[in-house]
Amino acid sequence: MHRDRRPALVRATWPIPILIALATIAGLIAALAGDGWHDLPAWLALAAPLVALAWARRGRR
Repeated sequence: MHRDRRPALVRATWPIPILIALATIAGLIAALAGDGWHDLPAWLALAAPLVALAWARRGRR
């Protein structure tokens, strides 16, 4: 029974951190790719870890 829960737990745990990492990488690439209209998507993508941190801290109170 313990073996059956482990894959489900992994699938439930990792999608959000992977999405945050991909958003951060995309934000860094957008910031390095150019100036002008690239700035807004870069700022939004780089804010993803901060938003996730604020959301997680709010849920613990």
